[in-house]
Amino acid sequence: MSGHSKWSSIKHKKAAKDDKRGQLFTKLARDITMAAKNGQDGNPDSNASLRLAIQKAKASNMPNNNIDRAITKAMGGADGESLEEITYEGYGPGGCAILVDAITTNRNRTVAEVRHAFSRAGGSMAETGSVAWQFERRGVITLDKRDLSEEEIVLSAIDAGALDIEDGGTSIDVITEPSDLLTIKDSLESDGYQIDNADSLQLPKQKILLGESDAKAALRLFEALDDLDDVSKVHSNADFEDSVLDELRD
Repeated sequence: MSGHSKWSSIKHKKAAKDDKRGQLFTKLARDITMAAKNGQDGNPDSNASLRLAIQKAKASNMPNNNIDRAITKAMGGADGESLEEITYEGYGPGGCAILVDAITTNRNRTVAEVRHAFSRAGGSMAETGSVAWQFERRGVITLDKRDLSEEEIVLSAIDAGALDIEDGGTSIDVITEPSDLLTIKDSLESDGYQIDNADSLQLPKQKILLGESDAKAALRLFEALDDLDDVSKVHSNADFEDSVLDELRD
């Protein structure tokens, strides 16, 4: 199980607990706006990225009015600053590789905030292309496997066309081609499985296991980056022992 997937699971649960609803909705709205803008289509039926962004927003109980406003903004029906997508690359504690996806209205502000987060955690930003080659875009569907048959989940995922299955202890990650993410998600839901999360992510081709000290520092860096308003996603090739994550699961 990749370190990033473990962090994503923790972050997903923390978002439901923490008093960060406003920040979460802002990020989700930006994701919706960019998906609609990039697809040049405000109809989720014909824009798969937009459909996924809307599903994520609804799973976080984002009001429909907020979703509609984000789509309207992308289609030019509302005033607002122009958004752009940027990916930053860097290295974290223990030499782990990190990709940071951001959606911003101000490149200078965002790069300064990202660089500050890296430097505080003992990491550093890197030149474009120096880290990205270590990752590949994949769809990731996370299911809670407790009280369910792992074998049945695996068979259903394979039958639906999944590339791989990764065991995360109490959960299972179904790995897909990005273009198959929604189709396989729908198939699993039609089989009766509850989806915890589904997203298009940059997964590491190889993972690096961090020692306890570096692992804790890396997790603090991931959280600091994720707390930045302009940051949409944080990807890493870091892997952790489960014992290091126990305090964050509570």
